[in-house]
Amino acid sequence: MEEPRLSPEDQAKVDAFVSSGLNSVERKPFRPIRLMLFLIVVVSGLSFMSLLLAEWAGVY
Repeated sequence: MEEPRLSPEDQAKVDAFVSSGLNSVERKPFRPIRLMLFLIVVVSGLSFMSLLLAEWAGVY
């Protein structure tokens, strides 16, 4: 078993700082459905633009 790197007093200070929430940020909940819809729209838009470019260049 490893020995602690900090003294008990220092560990108590670290624990108090971490639990104080000074640097915590409220985050919105993760929404995977919204991410999937966004990716579908972006990929479809890029595909449509590539088809238009191919038709304009005479490749398609």
